[in-house]
Amino acid sequence: MQDTLDTILKQADRNILFVGIGNVLKTDDGAGVYISQRIIKTDRISALTVETGIENHIGKINSLNPDILVLVDCVDLKSSPGTYKLLTLNQIQDLTFNTHNISLKRLTDFFKMEVYILGIQPKKIDFGENISYLVKNMANKIIKQINNRR
Repeated sequence: MQDTLDTILKQADRNILFVGIGNVLKTDDGAGVYISQRIIKTDRISALTVETGIENHIGKINSLNPDILVLVDCVDLKSSPGTYKLLTLNQIQDLTFNTHNISLKRLTDFFKMEVYILGIQPKKIDFGENISYLVKNMANKIIKQINNRR
């Protein structure tokens, strides 16, 4: 089954910016940062790591002016750890997490481009620097999928 991440990546005429969100000191909450730091920049795919301060990068993101913005973050999808979904704004609830001061849905009001949330189900978000095996395994698959779309 082809997922929507692959569908977005196949749009060769559109620039995509992946933004890594999360707290690297809270285990699986660092998955978004882990992914964004490993994306290989191309002429149409780039990444920005914002950790817990996405609110401070709104101007930068808008100045980069991608066609598609993908916010990569740890999200409670009510599913198995390591599961991920690419969600449209209509699919996300007004969620606020410990690591941001503003909900992702509300935050997207500040962007003028098409916005998606790439949410990864955490196993745990306790203090610690190591991402759990299931989440890290899926993060590595996502990184490979993105980097193979050059």
